Amino acid sequence: MQSILDAINEWIKEILIGAINGNLSTMFGDVNEKVGTIAAEVGQTPQGWNANIFSMIQTLSENVIVPIAGLVITYVLCYELISMVTEKNNMHDVDTSMFFKWVFKAFVAVYLVTHTFDITMAVFDMAQHVVSGAAGVIGGSTEIDVAAALASMQSGLDAMEIPELLLLVMETSLVSLCMKIMSVLITVILYGRMIEIYRASRSAAFHPKAV
Repeated sequence: MQSILDAINEWIKEILIGAINGNLSTMFGDVNEKVGTIAAEVGQTPQGWNANIFSMIQTLSENVIVPIAGLVITYVLCYELISMVTEKNNMHDVDTSMFFKWVFKAFVAVYLVTHTFDITMAVFDMAQHVVSGAAGVIGGSTEIDVAAALASMQSGLDAMEIPELLLLVMETSLVSLCMKIMSVLITVILYGRMIEIYRASRSAAFHPKAV
């Protein structure tokens, strides 16, 4: 009778250990996959992420946003010039250096507005180059050897009793589920950040510091 109970006990333990190994294998595999996926997604430039949206945003920036921003800057610069002249007693107390400062400020403002999109994209191109260079190192250094990890845990699992194995099954199942949820959230965050980048690229010309 005792041998039958022992056999049933071992059978249940084998099922639970198999479930634990399955959960851990899936979880480690997801970690390895998502690390590579996230490294690739983070390294995407706006143009590489979606060329159609990038082209549309670029067209809007060049044909709509930049002209409007140019009008705003023209108004601001004209207002500053008029104020500068009137404050100097209608040019009786004029200082020629202030005109050079105004011309320089106007040049910088116009240059920034007309090249805002290019400057923004250059920043992301540089970041993409850095991330791409680090992606291989990140993937290699963080990759989990699933077989070795499971083998190192096998002796500990064999020594556990059924209640402990049941608890571990629930824990690994919960952690595996949380990993899947986290991967979805990370993907959503990455897509949300890319959309924000497109919005920032479109409206950067209106930033107060551009004027």
